[in-house]
Amino acid sequence: MICRNIVVAVLIGLVWSMSARAETLTFAPLPMETPETVLKQFKPMLGHLEKTLDVSFKVEFSSDYAEILAKFEAGKIDVAYLGPLPYLTLRDRIAAATPLVQFKEASGSATYTCAIIAPADAKPDLRNLKGRKVALTQPLSTCGYLSTDGLLRQAGSDLARNRYRYVDKHDEVALAVARGEFDLGGLKTAIGRKYAHMGLVVVAESAPLPGFALVVNARTVSKERLAQLRDAVIAADPDKAKTWGDNIRHGAVPAFDGDYDALRRLRRGTAIPQTGNF
Repeated sequence: MICRNIVVAVLIGLVWSMSARAETLTFAPLPMETPETVLKQFKPMLGHLEKTLDVSFKVEFSSDYAEILAKFEAGKIDVAYLGPLPYLTLRDRIAAATPLVQFKEASGSATYTCAIIAPADAKPDLRNLKGRKVALTQPLSTCGYLSTDGLLRQAGSDLARNRYRYVDKHDEVALAVARGEFDLGGLKTAIGRKYAHMGLVVVAESAPLPGFALVVNARTVSKERLAQLRDAVIAADPDKAKTWGDNIRHGAVPAFDGDYDALRRLRRGTAIPQTGNF
């Protein structure tokens, strides 16, 4: 009887160990990223977490931020890579959305800025700007309507007095302005400056914003696992982290909901249209 109980206990332990190792977490990258891009940007980091924590990751692709947030709210996503505005929008809908870490920029800062860009040879005066065509990213992109409208308001104008359209990606914003299809564009400053060789310049820049973050669903991920994920990302060997994607290879710091309070104030009273006005 004793031997039988020991065998049963061992079998139960093996089953438990196998089930623990078999834990699969669903990861959501930025929307509209191709499988090839995700493989290059995120697979090395996910591989590090799989090896360190003995878990596996399933990548869940989405066409836009709204789809990611809906899946997260429905419990179909465990970990998401999100910018500040998508995180705040998600947090409004589900208190279990927990910022885990914020990734540093190449400068070493855990913040970034948004900008308005324009052709250098036709740099417009943003004061009382009217009737200009403005390229934006997505409605839920931090550097889209929210930051661009905020920067124009600081200069004495706003997007409502101009013509704007969402073109999805930051790079496409820059290219659309460079092609002459738009007079201005709102996007992440670091991306805008990559296109200086195409004659684009930054004409306005926002205050620092919290860096892009890994956000965990505390409804589907335990507190213990959440802490393990945070520690594993922050403690990653710097040399190995250099193999991660361009936006996540420079290290990370712990993230907290309070980091987003300044952005909450900026967003207050702003209704973000879901479509452009032309």
